Amino acid sequence: MTATMTPAAIDVRMLIGGETIRANARESLALVNPATGTEIARVPIATDDDLRHALEAAARGHARWRAVSAYDRAVVLRNAARIMRERRETIARTMTLEQGKPIGEARAEIDNAADTIEWAGEEGRRAYGRIVPSRSTSVRQMVLREPVGPVAAFTPWNFPAVTPARKLAGSLAAGCSIILKPAEETPGTALALVDALLEAGLPPDVVTVVFGRPAHISETLIASSVIRKISFTGSIPVGKHLARLAADTMKRATLELGGHAPVIVSDKADLQKAIATSVAGKYRNAGQVCVSPTRFIVQESVYDRFADGFVQAAAKLRIGDGLDESTEMASLANGRRRDGIVELIADAKSRGATIATGGEALPAPGFFFAPTVITDAPLDARVLNDEPFGPIAVITRFKKLEDAIAEANRLPFGLASYAFTQDLGEANQIANGIEAGMVGINHFNVSLAEIPFGGIKESGYGSEGGTEGLESYLATKSVTMM
Repeated sequence: MTATMTPAAIDVRMLIGGETIRANARESLALVNPATGTEIARVPIATDDDLRHALEAAARGHARWRAVSAYDRAVVLRNAARIMRERRETIARTMTLEQGKPIGEARAEIDNAADTIEWAGEEGRRAYGRIVPSRSTSVRQMVLREPVGPVAAFTPWNFPAVTPARKLAGSLAAGCSIILKPAEETPGTALALVDALLEAGLPPDVVTVVFGRPAHISETLIASSVIRKISFTGSIPVGKHLARLAADTMKRATLELGGHAPVIVSDKADLQKAIATSVAGKYRNAGQVCVSPTRFIVQESVYDRFADGFVQAAAKLRIGDGLDESTEMASLANGRRRDGIVELIADAKSRGATIATGGEALPAPGFFFAPTVITDAPLDARVLNDEPFGPIAVITRFKKLEDAIAEANRLPFGLASYAFTQDLGEANQIANGIEAGMVGINHFNVSLAEIPFGGIKESGYGSEGGTEGLESYLATKSVTMM
């Protein structure tokens, strides 16, 4: 395990209507470096007055921003993306300090976030309405697309750049103002994105950033008549709660919730590619990824070769501080994840599963955990039913492809699913049979600016990214004139 690097302070503040609010002389929360467990900043907690001012700013900002042409909005977003890329090293370091992921992964996430913001700005220029042929020559029938209104957006800690970027991109490209509540555990990264937008020319009251107690903020904002749409990325229980709150006032909602992604490995797969790609995909961000491959369903004839190769590769991963360029897997983001993973592993062992490698926290400061592979787990093991959200891979067997697809679809989740096969017929059968919002065949890269990102079943509804990501921020208005 590589050494832990020296932590640095992060400038954390709230931004409300152009006003900067820091943690001085108010209630605040500790921001902790997960690689060391030490405090590196304080996060201010929003009061009722702060939230009232945030709503007032959002209302003003929306009136101002919706009047800006789509062309000019795109210029702002394009310039913001450029600034983000120029500051990639600084923002990536902030992300690693507060979230823990390897610095190389942080850099890639900043690039993805910049792509998302730039692409949405350009797509906003193509949010076309249409002329509908009328029944009378004296009537003109038009369909207009307009910004839906101020947005309240709530983002998690695991991807502190890409997830806020998706919500900022969709709302701002459509002409909406936005109140963003990033995770209190990763405030600095989201603030860096907003700083880039403001420097690029976004009016200060168009975007607001608040922190505090999640329930207090969400319940206050969603109940307000100012807010017209919510967007949330996080757990299924919280997503269901916010959906109920949004339903009370008939607000639109985009919900990207949890998953438990299956990976079908056929005996017609390129096995070496499947092993190498799967290990890299599984332990990216220490498995703290909503679309992380988790349940590896492997055909019997290649099961032993796949499992042996996977275990050997996982055991060789270099664990260490995310700021060390040689680190391949860094710490978990917090102690809650470590404790939850320990519980899942203990349950699997009690039911007769084999811990092929890993299975324990590492004796070091911070929240490091060994890459873990579980085999021979029965279907009632929690790890095969509850999203592990950590560095755990579970490998099981199948005989017929129909059985693998059935197992992949067994759970109530439907976010991402994957498969490895070189047979086109199998690939089509899997693509047609899998119940998921995203399917990756022979790779895991399902998160790109130009394609929709979202799930079905209990994994939520609505999409971010792609043309579909802009749709939910636009209202449709039919206009007929005689």
